[in-house]
Amino acid sequence: MASLGKVAQKVRSKNAGPFWLTIDIFCSTLEAYEIIASGLSTDAVAEVFKTEPRTLKRFEIPDLNVLKFSLPRPSVQGAVDDRDMHGASWAAKLSEIELR
Repeated sequence: MASLGKVAQKVRSKNAGPFWLTIDIFCSTLEAYEIIASGLSTDAVAEVFKTEPRTLKRFEIPDLNVLKFSLPRPSVQGAVDDRDMHGASWAAKLSEIELR
């Protein structure tokens, strides 16, 4: 199959407050959305970000062709060890995942 970044129209990540990150996966068609929703497991996303699957929140929004994941930040936004204050770099890592 293809990578998430090849099927999705756009993958973006951002802060969802100082303790959470949100990753939005936008699809241009319902067909692309269904491929991604069925081919991208919560467990696979948790593995990419080295976190427990139970800590992720998954939101499927088929009316908008959008799939979202929210996860706890590894460190509080703005902390000394925070390497991405705006949460923008997480999308690139997820875009490379292969769909199943």
